[in-house]
Amino acid sequence: MTELNQTITQLSALAQETRLRVFRYLMCAGEEGIAAGKIAEAMDLAPNKLSGHLNILNNAGLVNVRRDGRWMIYRANIDAISDLVRSLIETCCNNNPQVCAALNDLSKTKETC
Repeated sequence: MTELNQTITQLSALAQETRLRVFRYLMCAGEEGIAAGKIAEAMDLAPNKLSGHLNILNNAGLVNVRRDGRWMIYRANIDAISDLVRSLIETCCNNNPQVCAALNDLSKTKETC
C-alpha cells in the first residue's frame, strides 16, 4: 500500500464518531492498553459493535491488539500516529518554518483523559 493510500485509510478509519472516540480513549490508556470489555463499558457500546470498530482501527494500523489470557488488549499504535501526522504536515511551511510554529506547540498542550 502506498503511503498516500495508508494515510487515506487511516483518516477514513478516524472519520467516524464512535471510532474517533474509541481511538482517543485508547490514546489516554497509554502503552498498557485496555481490555475490549472495559472499552465497551466506558463507551457504552455493545461488544459486537465495538469489535467492528476496533477491527477497522486495527486494519488501518492505528491500534495494536494482544491476547492476555481470555482478554483482548488494545492500545493505540503511536508509531502509526506519528507517521500519519508527519504525512499530513510534510509539505507544510514551504520552507518557512515560522508558518508552522504552532504545530510544535501541539505536543506541549495536553487535554486530560
